[in-house]
Amino acid sequence: MSLFRARYADGERLDIDGLTVRLSVNPRARRISVRIDRTRREAVAVSPSARRLADTVAFACRRAAWMSQRLAEIPAPVALAFEREIQVFGRPCRLTPDGRRPRLIQSPGEEGLRLTGCGRGEIDAQLVVRALKGEARRVFAERIARHCLFLAIAAAPKLSVTDTRSRWGSCTKARAGAPASIRLSWRLALAPFAVADYVAAHECGHLIEANHGPRFWAIVRDLIGDPRPHRSWLRLHGPHLHALR
Repeated sequence: MSLFRARYADGERLDIDGLTVRLSVNPRARRISVRIDRTRREAVAVSPSARRLADTVAFACRRAAWMSQRLAEIPAPVALAFEREIQVFGRPCRLTPDGRRPRLIQSPGEEGLRLTGCGRGEIDAQLVVRALKGEARRVFAERIARHCLFLAIAAAPKLSVTDTRSRWGSCTKARAGAPASIRLSWRLALAPFAVADYVAAHECGHLIEANHGPRFWAIVRDLIGDPRPHRSWLRLHGPHLHALR
């Protein structure tokens, strides 16, 4: 059966030159495009409307080689269970599978951290993630409170630490009967502290400015200085953080 036909559906997956491509309708898109979802490890063809999906398929066919190359550059999944040392907010952390009550500690005389209780004999990835989520919540709660104080925001937003797939964080401004909220990825605990703090500051900035205009970036610079090195770090190393399983 020919790939080209009259009707396609939002969310449909097609085989284009051996590559699986997901169709996506986004009314906010200004033009047809293709992109790589690095967290889901898939190619996406984006159309501004359902009526233009056939044109989107044709465009994706022309960009098949580019999509294939970009997908090949994504790091292969890495099992946390095979790691013996990780970075926690920029500090080296040795994993010590000596029980099932995970705790991050710093012993006297040790330069870095130790994550104890992350398995019995063998490292349990779920226990490692549980500890990292707890540490991320502690650090982010402290940083968000500090940023909100600087911005004269009276009530700190509700904080959720999750495994956000499409972005490092998100912000929802306060509405009638609902407080403001910020969601951040626990994987940022594996990034340098300054990079993780940039994402926290970024979402706090959205409590005031919902867009990415000049006023928003001025707020971010007031909070953490030049954001460009941190954004570059995430573009370069972010796929490796998402590769950990």
